[in-house]
Amino acid sequence: MRPAPWVTVYRKLTRFAISLFLLLFSAQMVASTANAQAAKVLGARLGVYPDYTRFVIDLDRDVDFTYFLLPDPYRIIIDMPEIDWSAPPGKVTSGGGLISGLRYGLFKPGTFRVVLDVAEPSLVSKIFALPASGGKPNRLVVDLKPAKRQAFLDASRDSMAAYSARSRNDTSATEQSVDVGVKSGRGGEEKPLIAIDAGHGGVDPGAIGVGNVYEKDLTLAAARQLADTLTASGRYRVLLTRDKDVFLKLRQRVEIARKNGADLFISLHADSIANPKHRGGSVYTLSENASDKEAAALASKENKADVIAGIDLSDENSLVQSILIDLAQRETMNLSATLAANMVSQLSQSIELQRRTHRFAGFAVLKAPDIPSALFEMGYLSNATDTKLLQSPAHRKKIAEAVLRAIDIYFEKHKF
Repeated sequence: MRPAPWVTVYRKLTRFAISLFLLLFSAQMVASTANAQAAKVLGARLGVYPDYTRFVIDLDRDVDFTYFLLPDPYRIIIDMPEIDWSAPPGKVTSGGGLISGLRYGLFKPGTFRVVLDVAEPSLVSKIFALPASGGKPNRLVVDLKPAKRQAFLDASRDSMAAYSARSRNDTSATEQSVDVGVKSGRGGEEKPLIAIDAGHGGVDPGAIGVGNVYEKDLTLAAARQLADTLTASGRYRVLLTRDKDVFLKLRQRVEIARKNGADLFISLHADSIANPKHRGGSVYTLSENASDKEAAALASKENKADVIAGIDLSDENSLVQSILIDLAQRETMNLSATLAANMVSQLSQSIELQRRTHRFAGFAVLKAPDIPSALFEMGYLSNATDTKLLQSPAHRKKIAEAVLRAIDIYFEKHKF
């Protein structure tokens, strides 16, 4: 039986209404997804004028921002929500005018940081956002003008006070704990836990080597390979202090290992020096006194990572106390030396090492009083050969397998 005309009309209207609803719902979902995606940086540039220097970031949409100034060294710190800066910065990183350099990256979850190094005391005369118009994208514009040191210090104090006040009033600005996962090998949770620390990250690139290679990228790749190798052995559990390109304070790295009850802490780095012919790896353990001038200079440079990236005023608390080492606890230092000796022995069978391989220095990340720790400088990014090798997955696997053998020997001798 054919349905009555009004039934046919009703069905058509119903189908139309449902189709319209689904269309509007889909459009809303697409819009929501687009809004949820991070703003994208399209490029950056400098303009040098007689009275001021202008820094511009081109973006595909408008973003919020805050800024503050830091002295010694002079820096302008600009914080934004997480953005996607995959576009090359061009010549901006080498500086121009009042700006001597640029660094940028994820400072902590939810916060992307841009650090402008300035060659002399400089004030932000203007900082503003421009909407897209006339074929030009959204822009964040920062104008800097030279100033006296005292004027910079006064502006730094005021801007930091304002930043700190905003942080206290905005829960999203407070320091978030780093979400780290523990990878388990086969068969139970009683295996030793190895903390692997990929040096640098986020706004702190570390050494920049031949071909503009960043230390932070190579250390993360090496850390992931070492984690996979240790986990695949079935003998260890592993945690990475960072598993993405994010900045971590030095004390956070140690605190992550201690909170998770790590049995060993291994920090991975790659140095850069003026001599491009110098190459080879070396292993460091903690000492008040450096074993040589090079070790002292390296430790001093690494320990400035927090300063380079800019401070976070939202949470400066007693966690700092947790990384102060009691030098009376010689047992930990002795175990660290044993671990380092094992690493030197095994690594020497697989890769090029320096002549004085086991060195001593006051690295902040080695100051956990209760976790045997070692810092491995995998090579020199100022050397073309070392840089090429550290970019090779096969070479990083050789390193990981050598470190695994060293850890096996360590736990064979020290069954706790």
